[in-house]
Amino acid sequence: MTSLFRNRWWVVFATICGLLVGAGPINVFTFGVFLKPITEDLGLSRGAFSMALTVHAAIAAIVLPIIGWLVDRWGARRIMLPGLFLYALATASYALIQASPLLFIFLIFALTGLVGGVQSPIPYAAVIAEWFDQHRGLALGIGTAGVGLGVVVMPQVAALLIDAFGWRLAYVGLAVAVLLVAFPPVAVFLREPPSFATRARRPQQPTVTAAAVPGVAAGEALRSWLFWGLAIAFFLDVIAINGTLTHIVPLLTDRGVPRQVATAALSGTGFALIFGRVLSGWCLDRFWGPYVAIAFFVLPIIGIAILISGAEGIAPFLGAIACGLGIGAEIDLMAFFTSRYFGLRDYAKLYGTMFGIFALGVGMASGKRRELRPISFLYTGPDDLRDYASRWLHYLPSTGALSLSGARAGPLGRRGENAGLTAPMSDRACAKATGAYGRS
Repeated sequence: MTSLFRNRWWVVFATICGLLVGAGPINVFTFGVFLKPITEDLGLSRGAFSMALTVHAAIAAIVLPIIGWLVDRWGARRIMLPGLFLYALATASYALIQASPLLFIFLIFALTGLVGGVQSPIPYAAVIAEWFDQHRGLALGIGTAGVGLGVVVMPQVAALLIDAFGWRLAYVGLAVAVLLVAFPPVAVFLREPPSFATRARRPQQPTVTAAAVPGVAAGEALRSWLFWGLAIAFFLDVIAINGTLTHIVPLLTDRGVPRQVATAALSGTGFALIFGRVLSGWCLDRFWGPYVAIAFFVLPIIGIAILISGAEGIAPFLGAIACGLGIGAEIDLMAFFTSRYFGLRDYAKLYGTMFGIFALGVGMASGKRRELRPISFLYTGPDDLRDYASRWLHYLPSTGALSLSGARAGPLGRRGENAGLTAPMSDRACAKATGAYGRS
């Protein structure tokens, strides 16, 4: 590898490419594009077909922690290179969907949920966390912004493919895109530091692992109130935000907002998601983490409040943008807090578990809007107002849990000394210690 490609920011570049065609953009955010062509072609009800996505999310929630354990044990590269081929094949299998038996549709969505974990942020974030210390927040923010880029690009690509070739070949085209966009940069640039190979060869010596990579063991972390406080906060947060954004177009058009304006409001969230990732990462490297998180939790509260108000003009667009900034920061915040509070010893296991809970919230939020009103009976206003208000109140416990977690955990420095972490190294010292990708 030449000196040009030894810079470890190429790991971030590979992450952007991989997540551009990741599980979120391909499986979730193109779903609405395929929904009408598939249901009209096969004569299925939209409700029945949408339930398949909920099954997909439930399977993913179970599998994601397992992906984390595999990454910690074998390394992201060993898991992802064969996993990308399996994920592409699973994506192409959508082309086999038939109206009968309905169970077959659920099995295909379950399959993509089973193998889609390799294209979640978990393995990518684990590698970035290994390489970066001082600039970890920014590196995670830029890398995971690939999801936001995919949210903007992949639905448009899917729509073009459907118009040109039909929905079945469009799914095959997305599978080809996975191999063309993700596999080459992952194969060339994504690799763990040399120290990881030493730890992987001696997993039976926990004292060696603990000394080489300071942090908290997975079992101890999973028994802590801090881990579950953070997990519950992010779980409730994604239900509120995704539950709003998934249905924002029909909810706005029901109020008489033109469809073009409602669609533009949704499209703006993709760009806000990208900006939210990078901005939150930059802030995490400079300010106390819980303050940054609470700020990005408050933004969607404001956004949903704007939507509740029924204001016209640019108000719906501003509300959607505020929600997009919040959801954009979430994955970066989860990845950063997991590394800072619990260290890198069992990072992928813990992040995988937290992300699995997060994915379950995504699936719950993707249900039909009348099915997602856990506390809407408290309201007597119009349906859409009650729907937004129920999501808004998710933020009361989630923001409270996040605030309590941050306050009880104590100071979380820019490079973190929590959870038994040793004195932090600078990025240059970290690069020098790990050898390859030494120039930052």
